[in-house]
Amino acid sequence: MMENSSSKTIWDVRKFWESNPLWVGESQYEQDTIEFFEEHRKVVLEDCLAGKHDQRLFPSGKNRRKILDIGCGPGLWTVELFKNGCKEIVSADLTFNALKMTRKRCNFYGLKDCLAQQNAEKLAFKDGAFTHVSCLGVIHHTPDTKASISEIARVLEKDGTATISLYYKNVFLRIWPLLKWAGKILYKAGATLSGRGREDIYSLHDIKEIVRLFDGKDNPIGKSYSRIEFIRMVTPYFNINEMFFHFFPARTLPFDLPKRLHEALDRNMGFMIYATLRKRKPYHTSLQ
Repeated sequence: MMENSSSKTIWDVRKFWESNPLWVGESQYEQDTIEFFEEHRKVVLEDCLAGKHDQRLFPSGKNRRKILDIGCGPGLWTVELFKNGCKEIVSADLTFNALKMTRKRCNFYGLKDCLAQQNAEKLAFKDGAFTHVSCLGVIHHTPDTKASISEIARVLEKDGTATISLYYKNVFLRIWPLLKWAGKILYKAGATLSGRGREDIYSLHDIKEIVRLFDGKDNPIGKSYSRIEFIRMVTPYFNINEMFFHFFPARTLPFDLPKRLHEALDRNMGFMIYATLRKRKPYHTSLQ
């Protein structure tokens, strides 16, 4: 995956997400209501994680002390980190609208917010400021994903940990040109992703366009990575503890998937690749 290959800039990314916050355009509820946030959490839990939380998404022990949630969006992971024992959390996002939503969500759940408008490619925090960074489903939308990974390492203290996830170029995406006939059948049968102008996503042939469109028809950047590409990006800065998969979007299908089948697809053929990471010792800035 070549970085900086798109003509789109970080300001294009900011403009889109400022106008199209995550889950807005999909929800049946008014933005920033408790119903909106609860519906969002339910869909993430049931569809993106196949029904149950994965404790690998949360830091443990001393690494719970000071957390950075990069790309906090509407605040889901900020609140979930808090529920899982993380008390000092900085919620950072490129957009002001996302930070307002996070503040509202934190108010509902009794969490005192600490917000920062940040560009993941060039964070304003000092070196070693955090014990753990959570960056879930975010930096595949930024022009220079590698720069963001370098910045995550920089702001972590010695022995700091991180959890990063990106869109995964799974077997379905890799062979989609051979399966486009199946996509057309599913599309005619009612397979769709409602809202944000993505209703015809199953009828498309270009996998890059499918990945980009997943977050909205005007989304400027959406990239997917192979396992090897992901490993090559993180290993200059991190030791990899574990890599795993999630996210098989059953809600897009015109029929219900049996729970066990959904769990198996989520675990083995998810569209999101995750890595739990520990900062390399020593971390050399020359690797940037």
